[in-house]
Amino acid sequence: MKILGTEENFLGIEDPKLFEYDSSKIVIQSFPYEHTSSYLQGSNIGPEELLKASHFVEFYDEETDHEAFRKTGICTLEPYEIGGRVNKEAIDYLYERTIEHVNNNKFVVTLGAEHSIAVSMVKAYKEKYANIKCLQIDAHSDLREAYQGNPYSHASALARVFDLGVPLTQVGIRAQCIEESQLIKNNPDKIHTWYAHMVHSTPDWIDKVVETLKDAPVYVTIDADGFDPSVMPAVGTAEPNGLSWNQGTQLLKKVAEKCNIVGFDIVELAPKEGEILTQFNCAKLLYKFVSYLSFYNRI
Repeated sequence: MKILGTEENFLGIEDPKLFEYDSSKIVIQSFPYEHTSSYLQGSNIGPEELLKASHFVEFYDEETDHEAFRKTGICTLEPYEIGGRVNKEAIDYLYERTIEHVNNNKFVVTLGAEHSIAVSMVKAYKEKYANIKCLQIDAHSDLREAYQGNPYSHASALARVFDLGVPLTQVGIRAQCIEESQLIKNNPDKIHTWYAHMVHSTPDWIDKVVETLKDAPVYVTIDADGFDPSVMPAVGTAEPNGLSWNQGTQLLKKVAEKCNIVGFDIVELAPKEGEILTQFNCAKLLYKFVSYLSFYNRI
């Protein structure tokens, strides 16, 4: 296990005591796995570009009035080598890496390429927290049993999480097939879906989302395309009418305050040449969520 130093780590942290593995509560792992992307390619360089952009994110968060990394420490690991692994083999490999950090009582943040990897982290955390729930921020339900014949497609990511018996709360959904819609309707106690049009028309939607996540550990999986393309334009499959920056961050603030968040990921960033907004905003989003979690003593 190798860690990244100041020139490459998240935020460009200089003090080794604040980025070494043993002294950090947070561990950031990167898995640049892209195998099933069905529209735009490039998410495999997303983790690297996010880390580069993070060097321009301020340490101080004005909303929470503190520098969270000084309280938590943040260790950034060298990206995992995929080594030709695909589908179940790739998912199992990331699970094995993740469970090691979970067993070391680390708060794991995962930077992925495609969303298919989410089941790896949820499976690892479910071994520690049997009653875990999952909050998904996404434009797509990702509940297809299989896509293009592949049950490990990015379009089936949350179907594999649901197979683990993990209740889902989805926010920002605005693209799905009819089979996904039927699965949601047939499981009203296990899948709570807040479509984008519902978010935009319901003043107290955040409180209602949080209500579905109470009294259980929560893993958060964030697909960058859950946000509107005006906020996150460089993604694999963009959809209009997504979450605004304020809607997304205030949701994360409330779940940090009210819920036991145990880990999270950010996936589907697909950087475009000459455009830096998305990777910077993903880096800022990561640190903003960490700042909320630190402020509410969740880490």
